[in-house]
Amino acid sequence: MVEISLSYSGGLADNNVIDMYDAARGLAGFHRSLALTTHLVLHGEIITQAPSLRDAQIITTTPEQGSWKVTAVILAGIWTVATAPKDTVAGALLFSAYDYVIKESLGFHPTFEKSLGEQHEEYLHKKKITQEKMDSLIEKTESSIGDMHRPIVASKTATKADLVGHNGKAANFTIGPQLTETTYSYLSTTVKQRSDVILVGSISSFNINTYKGRLFVYDEQRPVPFELSDRARNTEVLVQLTQSLSANAANRQGRAGTVRLVAQRLVSSTGRLKALIVHGVSTEDISNSTAYDDLIG
Repeated sequence: MVEISLSYSGGLADNNVIDMYDAARGLAGFHRSLALTTHLVLHGEIITQAPSLRDAQIITTTPEQGSWKVTAVILAGIWTVATAPKDTVAGALLFSAYDYVIKESLGFHPTFEKSLGEQHEEYLHKKKITQEKMDSLIEKTESSIGDMHRPIVASKTATKADLVGHNGKAANFTIGPQLTETTYSYLSTTVKQRSDVILVGSISSFNINTYKGRLFVYDEQRPVPFELSDRARNTEVLVQLTQSLSANAANRQGRAGTVRLVAQRLVSSTGRLKALIVHGVSTEDISNSTAYDDLIG
């Protein structure tokens, strides 16, 4: 068994009381985000609906006294034989993957290689779990993580929530940041800035079918999600992005595959860069006005 608990505290939750509707929405979001993550860990596939989860079941215990706390127990055939090495890896990977999803969704940007790859490289390769799939999982679970905030931001019968994992052997594993009004504000508020900017970096992931990817922005020192605007969805741009991705993959130590993107910034309520809408891409210096105008047409 693998257990992950969701514990609301503050306000009425300290007396083991919470708004019923918000609790139901919160638990539904908790279940769906866990189900989609569990399915990816087990099968290397992205699903969009919790009932599509295969070879596992997520059950729950009754709420515990003190704070308003429920524990999700994940039962899966892959974990029934505790002595099998691959089972231990799968259980640990679930904690790491869920932690990665929660942190990335709420503005705490972990590193894919350090969070998942260095610990579970062989298993990730076997199941074909890539950063691109993890990015897709984050997009699919964003609304569910928002629902987990409802007792905090809607009825305000709680002021915060914590996620903790336990596999029956090791110490408790803290998952993600504490859920608060601040994390909800980051998740729910997106402001599109009017002026375009030029950002320099290298492509760390890109899906040619969805026109979405991630740019490792040198000034930010982290990967930032982006999507191509309609006018940027052409062969020349796609070639430049895929070439940057290939060069970056071949040489992760330097600044291989450097590109310059003309984009609109999507920022949180606190001004933190969340994502980009890309209007043009170049491998050349486009700091002068003529080159900039030529690029964006």
